[in-house]
This record gives sequence, C-alpha cells and structure tokens, in this order.
Amino acid sequence: MKLGARPAAESDLDLVVALARTATQELRLLRGGRIWAEVAARGEPLDAAFATEFVSTRHVVLVGTIDETVVGYSAAHDLALHSGAAISRITDLYVLPDARGVGVGEQLLLALESWARRMGHIGLDSLALPGDRNTKNFFESFGLVARAIEVHRAIEQ
Repeated sequence: MKLGARPAAESDLDLVVALARTATQELRLLRGGRIWAEVAARGEPLDAAFATEFVSTRHVVLVGTIDETVVGYSAAHDLALHSGAAISRITDLYVLPDARGVGVGEQLLLALESWARRMGHIGLDSLALPGDRNTKNFFESFGLVARAIEVHRAIEQ
C-alpha cells in the first residue's frame, strides 16, 4: 500500500467538492458542529471556491491517496499576523472513514507543513470541534495544541 499527498489538480475538483460536503455533513453532527457549519464551514458554491484556491499562491489544496486513489483532502491558506509574519491556517483536513488510521492524514499534514515552510510561515493553525477527540489527538501528535477556546450558548426563541 502506497500512501501519498499531492497538490490537487483540476481533474480532482469534483472529488474534492464531494469530500468537502461529506466532511461538513459529518462534522455537523458533532458537538458544536451545527454552529460551526453555519459560521466557519465553506459556503456554496464549493466548486468555484476550490477552483480559485487550486491556482492561488496564497492557498494550497492537496489530495491524500492510497495507491493513487484519492481518499482525502486538505486545504490551507496564509494568514497575516499583526507583526507582519504569517501562519498557515488549515481550513480542511478530511479522510474517508474507511481510509483512516493508515497514515493518509499524516501525509496530508506533513505536506501542509512543507508548504508552510516554503511560504516562510511561522506556524500552523487549525480547529477541532469540542468532543472530537480523534481530531484533537491527531493534531496534538503533530505538536498542534489548543491556543483558544470558543464558547457559545444558544438562545431559546
């Protein structure tokens, strides 16, 4: 079994969009996911947004593969800091459930880190929903730790 991560190509667009929709549906079911989906998840039309990111120098979209079959994707963009430095904001990292636990996510995160280094960024930043232990543990295994906690309370209507 050969694992990999490569830049997404135009021919990957439909699959990346489908994976993004699947990821959003999956995360929407988790604690905090409903509000996340309304506030921070990608909005439609996804195909137009990804097509722009595929060719942007400030964004990277990657696909994760097993034996050349795409089973996941990730995306990040540069985020300028007040100091003038920049970090890589990981907006998407998703692997199909049947392909998890074999190293595809690791390949994607390592490729994102490589992109960030080439861009001269000083760090990686992402988000994990509360209670999503797998995502939290995955990120922590790469040295990403919590730096803020967002809070929310619904108002009964």
